[in-house]
Amino acid sequence: MLRNEKNAQIIKQAALQLGFDYCGIAKAEELSEDAKRLEQWLSKNMHGKMQYMENHFDLRVDPRKLFPGAKSVITVLKNYYPSEKQQPNTPKIAKYAWGEDYHEVIRQQLHQLLFEVSKQIGHINGRGFVDSAPVLERSWALKSGLGWIGKNGNLINKQSGSFFFIATLVVDIELQYDDPIAKDYCGTCTKCIDHCPTDAIQENKVIDGSKCISYFTIELKDALIPESMKGQFNNWMFGCDICQDVCPWNRFSQPHQEPQFEPVAAILNMSEDEWIELSNEKFNILFKKSPLKRSKFSGISRNLKFIKDQ
Repeated sequence: MLRNEKNAQIIKQAALQLGFDYCGIAKAEELSEDAKRLEQWLSKNMHGKMQYMENHFDLRVDPRKLFPGAKSVITVLKNYYPSEKQQPNTPKIAKYAWGEDYHEVIRQQLHQLLFEVSKQIGHINGRGFVDSAPVLERSWALKSGLGWIGKNGNLINKQSGSFFFIATLVVDIELQYDDPIAKDYCGTCTKCIDHCPTDAIQENKVIDGSKCISYFTIELKDALIPESMKGQFNNWMFGCDICQDVCPWNRFSQPHQEPQFEPVAAILNMSEDEWIELSNEKFNILFKKSPLKRSKFSGISRNLKFIKDQ
């Protein structure tokens, strides 16, 4: 067995043992086609007020500039699909935010992965990225054969659907690389497009981020949500799962096995009145480790008032 192949197998086995669900590997190189698409997307202002999307363009499309010496990009998927459901008529929160902040959880697991494989392979320099640096995670997952990009812009895995976090570990050794999936299995299905209440999903897998409910409820920092969006949020207070919930491939989703993603009880059970009566102090206690803290108490209050007034 060639060394590169053996080392790739060691990495994949270690990833699974640490609780990741899938692992794929691609050669570190410039994502030239993705660069063109990103440039067009930005030129059409589909990022809205997410100015950070314009920053570090060259780093975003070439990991060798982000991490000098990069030879390989290891991509891992971690399931976050819950076994529970929110109580009916409670303000809706995207499933990814039900447990502890995934940035912290997965960052530690990437550090552990690098440590474990270094013990078996020898010293490896690497850097992990979890949705907080200029890395096109979905593109690397695609190149690594972990799925295809659906019409809703999400990576879809044929065995398990799309309720995954994607993280990357860029390393300075060459490995055996995986082939992308040759086929797009969305076919003629347009459920995600048909069910998006704000028409954020366009043809050719283009997502107008400036129209997405997740953008308005998480990314937008303005004091008010535009009145033009009234009546379109379907009670979503933080994020939105509509395009994933209606995707036929998510019938294969299975509950995650990560204890740190277990739902905060308040997210499952708090009524609208309890959310309205929630104080800033109590919010900070209940959601100390939650992704909800990204919107802060002021953002959650704004979102709650907006959906309540619809």
